[in-house]
Amino acid sequence: MSNIPAQADETAENSADISREIKFAAAKKSTWVSVWVNTLLSAWQIVAGIFSHSQGLIADGVHTLSDLIADFVVLIANRGSRKAPDEEHPYGHFRYENVASLVLGVLLLVVSGGMLWTAGSRIMSPETIPEVHSLALYVALLALLAKEGLFRYMLHVARKVKSNMLEANAWHARSDAASSLVVAIGITGSLLGYKILDPIAALVVGLFILRMGVKFTLQSLQDLMDRGADEETVARITQSVMETPGVEGVHDLKTRKSGDYLLVDVHIEIDENLTVKEGHDIAIAAEMNIRRDPQVLSVMTHIDPAQSVRAGLTT
Repeated sequence: MSNIPAQADETAENSADISREIKFAAAKKSTWVSVWVNTLLSAWQIVAGIFSHSQGLIADGVHTLSDLIADFVVLIANRGSRKAPDEEHPYGHFRYENVASLVLGVLLLVVSGGMLWTAGSRIMSPETIPEVHSLALYVALLALLAKEGLFRYMLHVARKVKSNMLEANAWHARSDAASSLVVAIGITGSLLGYKILDPIAALVVGLFILRMGVKFTLQSLQDLMDRGADEETVARITQSVMETPGVEGVHDLKTRKSGDYLLVDVHIEIDENLTVKEGHDIAIAAEMNIRRDPQVLSVMTHIDPAQSVRAGLTT
């Protein structure tokens, strides 16, 4: 009987490793798809924007170029987070993903600042706005379709493997799709004689990107400051512990994020008359139940005598 918990724990560990490998592979594949799409689109938008005199299309092309940079940030983070634990990083290197999300957020803030400044300057000096060629509209519509398709593909992959970093990158692609829609509307208005609508479209795109940048920056900062899991996840972990035979109670359950994974610390209450070995086996079983959740990376259990807890004699 003493070997069963160890064998089951090893099985759970192997299952978690397989799950993480699937996640890494999915991230790599989807990100390379995004790289190729964004490379072609950014070149096409910027060149077409210059020849058609559309500030909105050029701004959209720069936004697409920022997506390309973001893709490489994700690839670097994906590779870095795969490094095995070492003496300096006993829990692994999964926070590469949190840092990558922070870089993505800051990148969005920088891009939005430049776009807002340029668009604002044009709006303040409408006489400097050139005539826009119809080519800009065709390119904007093509970009809209490509980016929306890319967003749906990346979001599907991100949710399938439960990756916050990939989901952030997917929504970055959606912000590009929304910006292409706004740019297409602005170009249409410009072609109808309302030239100021083109820089206004660029301004709206800049504000949209600013909002997304603030969201991702704040979220990644919270994760880097050991933000815990949401209430639903904590309740699910608590239930899995309470379902373990021999566990009479749970307290001081704490979680913190490492990349897309969770580190869990929990105190479990058992009968004080059990032997050390019996208590240890219950703790191992509780840990195994928690680790069935693929989001859980590591579990630390502490055993307390249930009777003393109820009497308020433990800390």
